[in-house]
Amino acid sequence: MKANTPTALDAALRTDARAEGAFGAAKNSIRIYGALSAAALLAVVVVSSSGHMVNTFMWVRAALLPVAAVLIHRLTLSAALGSRRAFDRVSALAVIMPIAIIGVDLIPGICPLWYAVMQVVCMLPVIRVAFIIRGSAPRAVFPKTR
Repeated sequence: MKANTPTALDAALRTDARAEGAFGAAKNSIRIYGALSAAALLAVVVVSSSGHMVNTFMWVRAALLPVAAVLIHRLTLSAALGSRRAFDRVSALAVIMPIAIIGVDLIPGICPLWYAVMQVVCMLPVIRVAFIIRGSAPRAVFPKTR
């Protein structure tokens, strides 16, 4: 009788299951990011309609980030289906977006503190995606090529 030793096929299936779980978590994080950015847009609308000042920067950012969430979600879906190009893009965006968004919000006078805090909260799921995508399971599916 054979001993239950792991084979290369078992290792590949285990890697695929881990990668599938990682991509599922990434997709959920992007959905949360989309919901939070839609809530940020709603907050800008409410603040504006209550007579408080909302500048053009806040309007543009609040309108574009939910659109970006849809695009990043589509890229994440493509990466989960095996697109190396989509994987590379999601991997890069998940690192660059939080740095850029939080960095711009730190410029004095560009937006009120409440808006900057809201944007940081919106970026938390994206930061999670950066860690998930750069983990070992997704990278096993998309090994580096030279």
